Amino acid sequence: MSLPFSSTNNNLIIHASSSLFLTLLFTFIKIPSFFLHGLHTYIHPDDVTPPNPNSSGIKAAIRRPSDTTTSGIKPRKKTHEKFEFDENKAQIFRLKLTHNHLQSRLYFDQFNGAFNFTIVACSSLLIHNLLPVSKDSSGVLPNGTLIPILLGFIGVVRVLFIIVKVSFERSASKRSEKQLSVLIGCLGTIIGFLIVLEVIPNWVFDFGSKFESLDGYAKFCTAMFMGFLAGLLYVPAAKFARAYWLGTDQIRCNLSMIYCGWFGRILLYFSYLLTVFTSLLWINPFADLIVNKNIKNFKVKNVQYANRLTGNVGMSRSDFEFFRLCCLLATGVLNMISLRANLQMFLNEAVLSWYQRLHASKVPDLDYSRAKVFLHNHYLCLAGIQFFSPPALVLFFLGLSRINDNVLDHFPALCNLIPCSALVKEMSLFMGWWVVSVLGVLVSVNLALYRQGILYVS
Repeated sequence: MSLPFSSTNNNLIIHASSSLFLTLLFTFIKIPSFFLHGLHTYIHPDDVTPPNPNSSGIKAAIRRPSDTTTSGIKPRKKTHEKFEFDENKAQIFRLKLTHNHLQSRLYFDQFNGAFNFTIVACSSLLIHNLLPVSKDSSGVLPNGTLIPILLGFIGVVRVLFIIVKVSFERSASKRSEKQLSVLIGCLGTIIGFLIVLEVIPNWVFDFGSKFESLDGYAKFCTAMFMGFLAGLLYVPAAKFARAYWLGTDQIRCNLSMIYCGWFGRILLYFSYLLTVFTSLLWINPFADLIVNKNIKNFKVKNVQYANRLTGNVGMSRSDFEFFRLCCLLATGVLNMISLRANLQMFLNEAVLSWYQRLHASKVPDLDYSRAKVFLHNHYLCLAGIQFFSPPALVLFFLGLSRINDNVLDHFPALCNLIPCSALVKEMSLFMGWWVVSVLGVLVSVNLALYRQGILYVS
């Protein structure tokens, strides 16, 4: 007589109950608001010296710089009087963000929903790897695996949809950045075709026979998706580079108002270095320095290779595969934790622009800095989406790559369109590495251009 609740049913119940519990919990507890609570934002005073003496004086209103009426503006007459700088006109206010402030920002609902859903989906994927799996189970819902797979795929689609949506925001990025995104997407597509068609030799990338199970249609879709991801990641990578450039004080300005603290600076350093290091683990010349190919052959004394380090020192192949997964996981988690420091640097970038304009001449033109302070304050949650999306994609792809059950094989209509086993097992890990590598390359290129003075923060 079989029990009404087997281990397979228990796994399904655990997945469903944990996801439902976290979803209900996040409807009452605003995790993104707690995460971003206390960030310092900056606003220009609306009027420091009002003409009406009965007014209250300084008004710190957050409004568009173009809202001022221009009907009464008259051309100024040249005078030979001595110029006196009015310091009251150069004031700026700093305030700490609260939940009420964050709710008034554009794209807060999208940021809040994507953040909460990512935690729910990643928790389900983590629980799946911790629960015991029954190899004898079969059916549409074996071991409750369908829930983390659906949550993972929905999470990927949701994050990509939000990135595309914010990319069409007119004031979210410069026109040149959008044009470069298209160019990077085309270049990523070409590189994708070179990789999936194995035009690039196997000794360059350590992918093994990952693409042999894909047919021509699947390879075409994979290359196009790689280019699509590369194009979407350019604007977030540019923001990552600017946040790193300011947060680590590469301009050597030593301004306390743009200092992010020692902990935030350490997060910025380690997140960037770990991103670059993880992307190199799938490059064969670098991977050969870590993998010991002769670790199983202890009895053989390779005297002729005694002076060679490559392939003779390091860890075993299985340990190296696990080490790469751990580095990929650490990269996604560390970049997620660095979200607060990156957003603070995004806000401080506007303050630096105000400071530069203030000291540029005797008669500073603060209209540009006023507009930039407003835009950075107004589009805070949009920047949060761009900082949050790359590590979220890495965690989703990594979690999907750890699912070994062929659940999608139970859907013949879906499997006739896409190669299910290759999509879930093989290509997920590759896409996670692709996101990390593209992000590392683009951030490094931007930092090199900043170092050479071709790009600058203003």
